[in-house]
Amino acid sequence: MTVPPRTDRPLRPVDPADLPRLQRRTSGVLIASQMLGGLGVPVSIALAPVLATEVSGTEAMSGFASTASVIGTALVSLPLAALMNARGRRPGLVVAYAIGTVGAGLVVLAATIKNFPLLMLGMAAFGAASSANLQARFAAADLAPTERRARAISVVVWASTVGAVLGPNLSAPASRSFAGTSIPQTAGPFVWAAAVFVLTGTLIGVLLRPDPLLTARALAAPEEQTRAGRSLRAGLAAVKASPRARLALLAVAVSHTTMVSIMVMTPVDLAHHGARLELIGLVISGHIAGMFAFSPLMGWLADRLGRLTVIGLAAGLLSVAALLAGTAGPSHTQSAVGLFLLGLGWSAGMVSGSALLTDSVPQPARAAVQGLSDLTMNTAAGVGGAAAGLVMSQAGYGWLNAIGAGLLLPMAALALFTARRHPVVAAKVISS
Repeated sequence: MTVPPRTDRPLRPVDPADLPRLQRRTSGVLIASQMLGGLGVPVSIALAPVLATEVSGTEAMSGFASTASVIGTALVSLPLAALMNARGRRPGLVVAYAIGTVGAGLVVLAATIKNFPLLMLGMAAFGAASSANLQARFAAADLAPTERRARAISVVVWASTVGAVLGPNLSAPASRSFAGTSIPQTAGPFVWAAAVFVLTGTLIGVLLRPDPLLTARALAAPEEQTRAGRSLRAGLAAVKASPRARLALLAVAVSHTTMVSIMVMTPVDLAHHGARLELIGLVISGHIAGMFAFSPLMGWLADRLGRLTVIGLAAGLLSVAALLAGTAGPSHTQSAVGLFLLGLGWSAGMVSGSALLTDSVPQPARAAVQGLSDLTMNTAAGVGGAAAGLVMSQAGYGWLNAIGAGLLLPMAALALFTARRHPVVAAKVISS
């Protein structure tokens, strides 16, 4: 993707008194887009491992389709951040959904002609829609005051609940809608996903005005309105200069990697224990409900109790989830509870880590740092997802969960160290 030169689009003067109204409008558009986008993205979660097995002919490759999607999300993160730096949130989100639409079409073609490399390419492009969904949480924070920033992020994350919970359960009927056609039934939902992405991109392109990132820049202090501070190099320097930003990056990356690594192999483990597609869809829906439905609670806790406290809560929830899922065996109920807690822990880590990251760097560098965050977490999760299939085939699902729990130790230790070393900073949000 060719990134246009960094020239800010001129804005009409913004009255700070209008900020609450602009924030409500921005949140409304982002909530609507997340509800729509949430219908398309979870298709890859429910069916990608099954589709990869069918196309490749071996279960050992089952984790690579979801991994390709995660890697695609990572690869588009920095170009998307550069585009947003230059033109704002709206063009970046529209382009990301357009790439996701193309990816969905390539997945359908690959499944039809049984071409595994093309399937990987399609899933990678499909991951751009996930990048748009992730970046929307930062768009919600652009105009939010510090003391409500976590809640602003969490409400947009919550908006994915409706589509995300329905998405996996619609996989079976969406598959059956292509029975008797040349399109394999397991690829049918990707056709629906493409239509959803077109609608979502159109909604953002028409209604996300004024652009929240450009508006926030227009309202920033004059000394913060330098272009030099917006480069990706400046974003990396801002992270290096802030211990809290480094902790936030680690929390988001580890929470996401642990969740993805365990989640992508759960449908395969459930199938090994006799679960049908409908039951797998229900378990994944419960997991996604844990990810999104309780995010406003996580945002409230992060604003009231502090970001570091909720990062610690994330580590605890994810550890218990790995224990339950890894020892579930034929108990589908225990597996469902474990997956629900896995989603809840992800929500705690994602909301608190994203808010802490935004708090910890200067305004001009935020878009670049946020792109770096998504690159880091999705690259790590991509490696984890790829390794998950190999670990599962060689050692089993239980060991996969044990390794996932082990990843949480550095995050928990660093959060505890930061809280003890900077107790005033840890409590800052509470007193604001």
